[in-house]
Amino acid sequence: MNHRALYRYLGAALLGCAVNLAGAGAALAQNFPTRPIELVVPFAAGGGTDAMARAMSDASRTHLPQAVVVLNKPGATGAIGLTEVANAKPDGYKLALITVEMVIIPHLNLTKTTYESFTPIIQLNADPSAITVPANSPYNTVEEFLAAARAKPESLQVGNAGTGSIWHLAATALEDKTGAKFNHIPFNGANPAVLALLGGHIDAVTVSPAEVIQYVKAGKLKTLAVMADQRVPGFENVPTLKERNIDLSIGTWRGIAAPKGTPQPVLDKLGQAFRAAAGEESLKRFMKEQNLGYVVADQATFTALMQRDNAMFKALIDKFGMRQQ
Repeated sequence: MNHRALYRYLGAALLGCAVNLAGAGAALAQNFPTRPIELVVPFAAGGGTDAMARAMSDASRTHLPQAVVVLNKPGATGAIGLTEVANAKPDGYKLALITVEMVIIPHLNLTKTTYESFTPIIQLNADPSAITVPANSPYNTVEEFLAAARAKPESLQVGNAGTGSIWHLAATALEDKTGAKFNHIPFNGANPAVLALLGGHIDAVTVSPAEVIQYVKAGKLKTLAVMADQRVPGFENVPTLKERNIDLSIGTWRGIAAPKGTPQPVLDKLGQAFRAAAGEESLKRFMKEQNLGYVVADQATFTALMQRDNAMFKALIDKFGMRQQ
C-alpha cells in the first residue's frame, strides 16, 4: 500500500470512528436518563450553594424522567467534589454544582482540576461584590472610602471570606484598579466577616449583596457600591463602580456542569431540562427569597464567562503572589 492509499485508508477509518461515536452519543441521549442523576455539591450541606442545588433538583422533577439526587462532597475549598466529578464517567449521570471557586483554586495550587475538566450546561446565579460599611461609618460614597484607603495605606480593615476567596480577590481587584491599599482580614466565610463588621471590629466587607441585605434594610449597614455591570435588585439606590468610572465587575456565580467528554446530545437534553426547571416559579421564588441573583445562561455564554474569569483571577493571583507553595 503506497502512502497516498494509506492516508485514504486512515482517513476513512477515523471518519468511521467519529460517526460511530456520534451515533453512540445520540443513542445514549435517546433513552437518557434511565437512572437517577447525581448532582455533586462540593461544599457542606446547609449553605447557599447546597440550598440552591436542592431547589433546582425539586424544580427539575417534572422535566426529567429520573430524579436529580444532591450529594455533598465538601473539602479543600471545593476541590474534592469537583475532582470526583471531573474523573467520573462522562455519561451525564454525575454532574457538579460548580461555583466561581472552580476558576480560582487551581491558580492557588489547591487542585489540578480546572474548568477545562468540565463542560458547562447552565448558569443559574450571579452575585457581584458589594462594598459595605457600618451605618455610622464616616464614608458615605465609594470615592470617600477609596480616598481614605489611598491617603493612609492599609489603615482600613476589609473583611473577606478567607485568603484567596472570591471576596478577597474582589477587594484585591479594587486595589489594583484604584491604587487603594487595604488591610485584608480573612474570616472563615462571609457571614463571620459580616458579623465582625456589625460588631465594629473591621471597617468594611466586600461580600455579596445577599449576605448584607438584611442588615442594610435594618439600617445597621450601608452599601457604597456594587461591582456589577448594572444596579442590583434590592440595592437600586446603590451605584455600580462603573457609574463611578471604575471599570470593574467581579463576583460569584453558580451553575451545573458535566465531565469533559460527555456526549453533546446528552448535554443538550440536560440543558433543555434544566432551562425548563429554571423557569419554574418555585425556583424563581427560592432565588428571590434567598436574595440570590437569578441568571440563566446557556452552555456557550457560561463557557465564555468561565474563560474570562479564569484569565482575570490567574492574573490577580500571580500579580499579588497568592499562589500557595
